[in-house]
Amino acid sequence: MLPIFDRFGRTVAWLKEQNIFYLNGQHAAFVNKGNIISQNGYHLGIIDRGFIRDHNGHAVAFMQGATRGPIPPIPEIPPIPPIPQIPPIPPIPPIPPIPAIPSLHWSDMSWEEYLR
Repeated sequence: MLPIFDRFGRTVAWLKEQNIFYLNGQHAAFVNKGNIISQNGYHLGIIDRGFIRDHNGHAVAFMQGATRGPIPPIPEIPPIPPIPQIPPIPPIPPIPPIPAIPSLHWSDMSWEEYLR
């Protein structure tokens, strides 16, 4: 499982294969061809070169080695990964919007707001 960090370098989630999990191991979202889809089938944003981006192209979170985005902070040492919940059946993915041009800015949105 790969840790996902917010703009302050705090571990906020985990990525395992095509699934994003909360820190406690509960399923949070799906990844489908670089698009992040909520459990309810809503398009949340994209993963682009290690940055998780909102619909405006701003970075909400990042993973180790992320490039072509805002300068990431030094991330904290992630906690031990939880045992992930068995993911639910993925919804039919929506037609993704045309992605915004990736920016060099952090989103004003927190990770929690992003997943809502």
